[in-house]
Amino acid sequence: MGRIQTGYIYESSGAFFVRYYVTEIVDGKAVRVQRSRRLCEKSEKYYARNAKSVKLLRNDFMQTINTQQASGRTTAKDMTVLDFWEQQYLKYCEEILSLTGKARKKPSTVRGYKQIWNQHLKAHFGKVTLQEYEPSMGTQFLQSLTGTQGKNTLKHIKALGSSLFKRAVIEQRIKVNPWHDVSMPDDAIESKPTKHYTLEEAENIISALVDHVDCQLIMALSCFLALRPGEIAALKWEDFDSENVNIRRSVVRGIVDTPKTLESVASLPLINQVRIPLEIWRQKSGSPKEGWVFPSRNDTPADLHNYIARVIRPHVEGSNCERCNKVPKKAGEWKTLYAGRRGACTAVIENTGGNYAVAQALLRHKSMTTTLGVYKKAITPEAFKNGMKLLEAAATNGKE
Repeated sequence: MGRIQTGYIYESSGAFFVRYYVTEIVDGKAVRVQRSRRLCEKSEKYYARNAKSVKLLRNDFMQTINTQQASGRTTAKDMTVLDFWEQQYLKYCEEILSLTGKARKKPSTVRGYKQIWNQHLKAHFGKVTLQEYEPSMGTQFLQSLTGTQGKNTLKHIKALGSSLFKRAVIEQRIKVNPWHDVSMPDDAIESKPTKHYTLEEAENIISALVDHVDCQLIMALSCFLALRPGEIAALKWEDFDSENVNIRRSVVRGIVDTPKTLESVASLPLINQVRIPLEIWRQKSGSPKEGWVFPSRNDTPADLHNYIARVIRPHVEGSNCERCNKVPKKAGEWKTLYAGRRGACTAVIENTGGNYAVAQALLRHKSMTTTLGVYKKAITPEAFKNGMKLLEAAATNGKE
């Protein structure tokens, strides 16, 4: 039976802590070690080390510790959140699985995690340990960012924090994920709406690229078939048949991998707006039957950023085109390739009488919520007028 402890309360850095002993597994052996736990901040309610309110917090916590020790249970060694990130969490994400021969998390996902960690979470966690961290810390941290970061960024930060502590729970380093109770700020500022191309804008840009059919094809694949940039760059001639394009892979920063999700692997029907520039580009490329549709000089998938910077964007904005060596007439506003994907979603809904299922299938989303909440944009004034005419006709016929 484990010994009963009361725990020693002490003050440090404007907060009260309790010091106690536990039996932990260290290098495969059960070892009795001294640990401490943050109880609360020093405040009007918790004002002194020997105050009744602080002692109650200590007693509640020590009851849990004494119960664990009395039952003979041991706990995993506590460590700072920083050490857990570097020594455990990143290794878990980057682990190569024998079943697939690939990393557990996609390189692009891990790169995003590292960016969020370095920009926001690393300094926040500091020297705090996994067992010391409390939900209020995360809530206050997100609140402190509302003046500089939009709501979407805060959501990404919260998602990574929750994922990290979830892993710590699985490894039995902590019992409860503290980020489950971290609250999003009520006054978080909504991020600026993302832009999209209307059908007219897409057609104007493609027409402006008449002397660059490969760039026409890139824009058509984005604006009419809603392909992601990485999926466009990773296309091979053998992915096309007479009726469809088969999305099988994606490339991110030169690394060829499977598409973003399982649902992204799919066949999409070709339409003339894509088929025509595709066949012209095939002929100009020597009528190949296999290989990259947009190859680099090293016969790897081309970097679409080069196409955009040197040819596409200059023809949209009316700046110097490196291929033409001239300044073409401005054709519109450059809104990125993803604006084509969002535009395709909106256009297909408008032109199928509001059939959201077609848009979901085109964008290959698992959830309709993503299709409608993230990609669908406001319909054009003309589409709105047509809808009101349909309403008028329906109401009129109902009276007859």
